[in-house]
Amino acid sequence: MYDPEELDAIRDAKESWESGTYGETVDRFGERKETFTTDTGGQEVDPLYTPADVGDHDYREDAGYPGEEPYTRGVYSTMHRGRLWTMRQYAGMGTAAETNERFNYLIDQGSSGLSMAFDLPTQMGYDSDAAMAEGEVGRSGVAIDTLDDFETVFDGIPLDEVSTSMTINAPAAVLLAMYVAMGDKQGVPREQLRGTIQNDIMKEYIARNLYIYPPEPSMRLITDIFEFCAAETPSFNTISISGYHIREAGSTAAQEVAFTLGDGIEYVEAAIDAGLDVDEFAPQLSFFFNAHNNIFEEAAKFRAARRMWAQIMEERFDAQNPKSKQLKFHTQTGGSTLTAQQIENNVVRVAYQALAAVLGGTQSLHTNGKDEALALPTEQSVRTALRTQQILAHESGAADTIDPLAGSYYVENLTDGIEEDAFEILEEVDRRGGMLEAVKSQWVQRQIQDVAFERQREIEEGDRVIVGVNEFEVDEEPEMDLEEVDPEQEQNQRERLNEVKADRDGEAVDDALASLRDAAQGSENVMPHIVDAVKAYATVQEVSDVLRDEFGEYKPGR
Repeated sequence: MYDPEELDAIRDAKESWESGTYGETVDRFGERKETFTTDTGGQEVDPLYTPADVGDHDYREDAGYPGEEPYTRGVYSTMHRGRLWTMRQYAGMGTAAETNERFNYLIDQGSSGLSMAFDLPTQMGYDSDAAMAEGEVGRSGVAIDTLDDFETVFDGIPLDEVSTSMTINAPAAVLLAMYVAMGDKQGVPREQLRGTIQNDIMKEYIARNLYIYPPEPSMRLITDIFEFCAAETPSFNTISISGYHIREAGSTAAQEVAFTLGDGIEYVEAAIDAGLDVDEFAPQLSFFFNAHNNIFEEAAKFRAARRMWAQIMEERFDAQNPKSKQLKFHTQTGGSTLTAQQIENNVVRVAYQALAAVLGGTQSLHTNGKDEALALPTEQSVRTALRTQQILAHESGAADTIDPLAGSYYVENLTDGIEEDAFEILEEVDRRGGMLEAVKSQWVQRQIQDVAFERQREIEEGDRVIVGVNEFEVDEEPEMDLEEVDPEQEQNQRERLNEVKADRDGEAVDDALASLRDAAQGSENVMPHIVDAVKAYATVQEVSDVLRDEFGEYKPGR
């Protein structure tokens, strides 16, 4: 990209500047701290970047053009000039009726996609009347027991006009089946259903621990979903391979990329081993990343991840379909960066994080409410979070040109550095037998824990400033109106579930569950049987219990 002699001259000039103009000033006045690093300490930040820092950069091979390999600058040719990212606000209130009300509010306020949060019992495959569910029904999201709840959630919301993302993993097959059943009830052709099911069990073993079944049968469920959706719902993303929770657990940006793409590799390998053709299912894969505070590091992270995935799909899996090589991703602003102290500051944090995601070329975006460090966001907080995206889209100019940070000596150097670090981590994962084995041995978890421990030490010792927490503190905090869950909702949900069970055709439920058990015992795809079961109003736990019986439950270290 640059003439070698010119680069040598630039290096010589920089050395002269470092020892002269810059060095003399530093000797006299010093700098704010001894070492500057990126947000997670992954890379040291130099005082100045020049063409010499990207001297080996080949524009066509390393950057290229949007919509063309290596996709560093974006997976679509027009990116946000052609279509803005999907503004997908995360919502899931205690009851199905409340969630429907919030969904309709978001649509009225200009949200272009729905994102569904489920309560803890649903995420663990339990019904609201289970002993394990007591005290948790509707608290972290909406309680879903049967298709009846789904019918209430989507009452008046045409599934052929909205895109819906569902944050569900271990029982993902059950909730996807309910969405398909809802589409059938509305008369929407299955090929018109759009959205994403998170369905990423690997990150549960790594970071969140909301798993049910052991890894091997969990992978079978995922590949069954791949196969089912490729044939039935080709516009629906079958998985959202999630680095978000890996970053929330404390990883560096490079670890987030490496472990997320490592999970992706594991899923692709499992699907190929199950007999699926890579170019049939890979276009439906999607990814889910975090956006933290360091704007340049985050934008570089997204650019590096796109370039890496294109290379991985081509070199490891010989993918031929260009769509198989395109890393499409959703972004959520960093929940772990939100503070309970001076929560108004969170509005600013979220805005910067959203800017990083847009500059990095995200396909959809969720912006956190300022009060999510304390409770579910209020309606006002959700509106402010959505307005943050709308101002970014329509007033900031950030969406007017494609990949505007490309060519920055600093950003290109960061992009190369994150890619290099992430590939080194993936090489170590390969030496350990792949992500599944690296997770089983707890190696991945230990890498993240080490970084999280060091970050917390820096905060406690004041080496890392968190505004309003360990610097710029105030004595008093203003009172806040927080979203509260009515304790009577749990009993109401249980009564609703009992009514559905009393009204349904019990024989049809038993027959559907028996067919599912037969499929689970063999090699037949379980998804059509789960769809039949939920259409008969089998509950989330009834379906999950059949699979528990056949697959067992995962116990770490055993």
